[in-house]
Amino acid sequence: GRAALTLGLMFVLSLLFAGGSAVLLEFIAYRPLRKRNAPRLVFLISAIGASLSIAAAVERFGPKQAESYTIDRPWNSSTKTVIEFGGVQVRNVVVIVGSLLMMLLLSTIVSKTRLGRGMRAVAMDSETARILGVNVNQVIVLTFFLGGLMAGAAAFLYMFNRELTTADVGFLLGVKSFTAAVLGGIGNIKGALVGGLLLGVIETVVGGGLTGEKPNIVAFLVLVAVLMFRPTGLLGESLGKARA
Repeated sequence: GRAALTLGLMFVLSLLFAGGSAVLLEFIAYRPLRKRNAPRLVFLISAIGASLSIAAAVERFGPKQAESYTIDRPWNSSTKTVIEFGGVQVRNVVVIVGSLLMMLLLSTIVSKTRLGRGMRAVAMDSETARILGVNVNQVIVLTFFLGGLMAGAAAFLYMFNRELTTADVGFLLGVKSFTAAVLGGIGNIKGALVGGLLLGVIETVVGGGLTGEKPNIVAFLVLVAVLMFRPTGLLGESLGKARA
């Protein structure tokens, strides 16, 4: 009823806000660098700077002057025991199913649509793609918007599971996402999903007995180990040769 409607509205708003923010970020932090043919390292530095700036702005001008924000659920928390399936809370199942659907949708878009072909062409060689008639700026904007939609959906699923967030939570999640992508294989969407699931299992098994921020160390150790012993990841090409 009303709870489902509220939940759906929250989901749509999170998607639109994240997608719009990603497009705005492309115009402010990336497009000027592309016009100057800046090295790829400069784009990475710009991304880190933009992430820190957004986190600082949210912490300073957010709705609450506090280190963390609790999101009120549109349903009764006392019903948690009712929505369990095989000892696993349904909200966790929703996260898993949602992640699989997101991966399937993104993989289909990249591999089977005109936009996906344009994305792959621009990633391989933007100048050749431009010569062949691809609107590079449009493809990049749509790619950022699509990435923002995926980030918004991921943030919604994160809040659906955790109920608590902080202004800088995205930074650590970004590092873990990068670790998962490297573990699964840079340039491989399915590999990123496999890497994320595997990283979650490793963190749970290895860091299960750790407290506080210590479990986060596991993700950094996995990243170092993969870069040292398996730079190609599980399903992808090497980090140095990846084009997308």
